[in-house]
Amino acid sequence: MSNPVPSAARWRKSSYSSGTGGNCVEVASFAPVTGIRDSKNPDGPNLLVAAETWRAFTAQVKSGAHDLP
Repeated sequence: MSNPVPSAARWRKSSYSSGTGGNCVEVASFAPVTGIRDSKNPDGPNLLVAAETWRAFTAQVKSGAHDLP
């Protein structure tokens, strides 16, 4: 099975990721999907979601909808 992520995909590390080996997330947008991966394991598996779904999720996170009590 070939990797559906284009080899030229430009991955960006989340601004919330630390450089100390903590939770590190990278995303790459390529229509019509967004790729998500662990920056500590860039050759490992990645998750693909519809770009609109990713935008809705990040908007919810920014609004605090997923904050823990």
